[in-house]
Amino acid sequence: MLCSLAFGYVGDRWNRKNIMCAGISFWSIMILCSSFIPNDYFLPLLLIKGLIGAAEASFSTIAPSIIADLFVADQRSRMLAIFYFVVPVGCGLGYIVGSKVTSAAGGDWHWAFRVTPGMGLLAVLLMVFFLKEPPRGATDKKKKIYLPSANSWMSDVKKLFRNPSFMFSTLGVTAVTFVVSAIGLWCPSFLGRARNILYEKEPRQTAVCAIDDSLIFGAITVFSGILGVVAGVEISKRYKKVNPRADPIVCACGMLMSAPFLFLALIFGNISLGATYVFIFIAGTLLALNWAIVTTILLHVVPTTRRATAQSMQITVSNLLGVAGSPCLIGLVSPFYILIFIWHTV
Repeated sequence: MLCSLAFGYVGDRWNRKNIMCAGISFWSIMILCSSFIPNDYFLPLLLIKGLIGAAEASFSTIAPSIIADLFVADQRSRMLAIFYFVVPVGCGLGYIVGSKVTSAAGGDWHWAFRVTPGMGLLAVLLMVFFLKEPPRGATDKKKKIYLPSANSWMSDVKKLFRNPSFMFSTLGVTAVTFVVSAIGLWCPSFLGRARNILYEKEPRQTAVCAIDDSLIFGAITVFSGILGVVAGVEISKRYKKVNPRADPIVCACGMLMSAPFLFLALIFGNISLGATYVFIFIAGTLLALNWAIVTTILLHVVPTTRRATAQSMQITVSNLLGVAGSPCLIGLVSPFYILIFIWHTV
């Protein structure tokens, strides 16, 4: 979260390709190191996971600005859709591959973290040999939005704070991140508990969640993410022909419509596991409508030499108010839901 601010600053001023290559290389090394930490050493694991997040900030902050400088108009939106649907795909594959590798390793979770570094190395090689650093604002020349690169970081931040479209879209993506983070952490556990109730199984006594539940949840995440991101871009593109405010409206509708399906997934947890999977899939698809569109909004309302900084601010706010607090808050209020769950069962 904090490093994204630093990468936002250098991303608007230095060679973005080199920053991303260095960041992904460090990210892969840290993931590999985390796989060698013994079970009893939690604090070193926590430290290395923090360094993984710092390295991840180098890529997630800068990559959208490079895409913006390579493509224009509808083509840009489609490329961002491809970029953002690989986020849920990668997340889902993490659950799927992680569960399979852990199972093959006899339940040893360390092996699940020894697959990703090879993919990171492949990504670095592809960028080194095939990615060209585009000039900043290469696709925005007609808009005449260049600003002197000598602007201070604080000056850029002040101007972003005075940009209402950027601020409101940042609050919106924070709300989405809040929900998605809670789902990502608690959903496999919820599915496991629902399975125990429906099929009268004994609860697991280990800290590792059931492999089948992670596998199914990963598949749901992959397909709902692909469908949602692509659908969001295409719906917004067509709706924009009759309403220029299509982007924020599609985002808002996706967020609002996901809420009742998430609620139904909770209610049907002790009634039908199949229905629960369906409701989670629908909710995930509706939430994924936002991912590419939010970045499209940012690219439209923020000048080219301020985009990496804007992306870093959006990541910082969404991580602080969404990722960091959401799982903890959901865990704190879950006892109240348990009371409702017992009442509903009775």
